[in-house]
Amino acid sequence: MMVDLLDKHRSVLDRVQRMTAMGFNGLGVTNDQMISPTRAVVGNREIILAGTNNYMGITFDPRCIAAGKKALDEFGTGTTGSRIANGSFAMHVELERELAGFLKLQHCIVFTTGYQANLGMLSGLAGPQDTIFLDADSHSSIYDGCTLSGAKLVRFRHNDAADLDKRLGRAGNDGGGKLVVLEGIYSMLGDRAPLADFVALKKRHQFQLCVDDAHSFGVLGPHGRGLGDEVGLESEVDFVIGTFSKSIGAIGGFGASNHPLFDTLRYAMRPYMFTASASPSSVATSIAALKVLQEEPERRARIWANSERLYTGLKALGLDMGCDTVSPVIAVKMPDEVTTVIKWDALFKAGVYVNMAVPPGTPNRLCLLRCSVSAAHTNEEIDRIIAVFKDAVVN
Repeated sequence: MMVDLLDKHRSVLDRVQRMTAMGFNGLGVTNDQMISPTRAVVGNREIILAGTNNYMGITFDPRCIAAGKKALDEFGTGTTGSRIANGSFAMHVELERELAGFLKLQHCIVFTTGYQANLGMLSGLAGPQDTIFLDADSHSSIYDGCTLSGAKLVRFRHNDAADLDKRLGRAGNDGGGKLVVLEGIYSMLGDRAPLADFVALKKRHQFQLCVDDAHSFGVLGPHGRGLGDEVGLESEVDFVIGTFSKSIGAIGGFGASNHPLFDTLRYAMRPYMFTASASPSSVATSIAALKVLQEEPERRARIWANSERLYTGLKALGLDMGCDTVSPVIAVKMPDEVTTVIKWDALFKAGVYVNMAVPPGTPNRLCLLRCSVSAAHTNEEIDRIIAVFKDAVVN
């Protein structure tokens, strides 16, 4: 008797059908028209976007749009192959050079997506003879990169350097390398790694440190370089990973380092070697956006003012917040999945889109209404989001 390969997904289908039976599908929203970084038309209604990760609000910047159009005219729509097979376009090299300069690092490798960056970097850095020590709340792409590497995986309690210390001590020395992976801002709850606590363990346990700054690149630090920049410990971070789909407002990812052998990863990372390189328009847009972020630090000031305004407003409503610190990721805890769906729908019908985050995409099986703040949000939009939460979630 044949086993249907898709039978194992029936439980997922059941969850989706329960949601749609309530009259809506919060996982299948279609934006029919984008009006601005913070507004869209869904059906015949205008919606405030409060769940897009468009941190710097840069997606409609005319300089970035013009750069993308120019690249289309000069280089066409796509590269049609990997950089290993087809070669690089000059702008791929330019983007890597500009990023390395921005990060104050010697080497940078650009990937086609941020997800691919984690797959490539983690599988290239670690192998079957090595051990990756991983924060338990890490993003799925990090877990998948660890799986692809074949390395031994040891999870430690979220943001708990003492727990990591114990696990490193038990690991001993088996002859393989040790890689510790953290995130700058964790994507679901919005908290960030206490980097100094983990750096304090480095010399004693002789490991290398990787920080995924996907949600903190452009956001944290006096220069927007991420978590290390914020706390003055950039030199202690051996490898940095990031994405272009958040602050840069495009698509792609990167890995960067000062390690003298870093460029050899190009010939060892299967997700880099066997994937078509990023399209010219996306690369050109990313280059332009990076320059805008450097020229306009007021965008960072604005996103932090907006984040403080939204976090303070939601907390004042008595909501159960995801963490005790302010960041552009602001999560509100819900008691269960059904309540999350109902409250998400109430928000949406009132004109505010947030992320509905439920297991298995959340840590500790939490159910969340997740907001992400943009520098482009106006005070009026932030206040409207708070008012809608009050009416749709609290009342």
